Amino acid sequence: MDDQDRLVRVRADAVVVTLPVEIDMSNADSVGRDLSAALGPGVKVVVADMTPTVFCDSGGLRNLVMSYHKAAASGAELRLAVRSKAVVHVIELTGILKLMGVYPSVDAALTAEPGVSRA
Repeated sequence: MDDQDRLVRVRADAVVVTLPVEIDMSNADSVGRDLSAALGPGVKVVVADMTPTVFCDSGGLRNLVMSYHKAAASGAELRLAVRSKAVVHVIELTGILKLMGVYPSVDAALTAEPGVSRA
């Protein structure tokens, strides 16, 4: 999948970035670049579509946190759409759940009230 195919503007103020099945040291920086690329003018919500993701290592988690801070600095909110219980568990254990919203689907992430998490 081409990097530009990962980013889809679904509303004037929202972008969905589809992440890979496995996020590890081989692609974590690319994930971070894709999430950063989504932060354009007028974007208030970036949804990291992790619904296909079944594994995320510390490099992936680090890039999610860095992307969260970049989004916050630009006045946007990073939300995660996650189906894998294992990935949600790692997000909970690391405390990332306290930073950003985690939702069971992209639709839930897009329609949620700002700052509300539904892990």
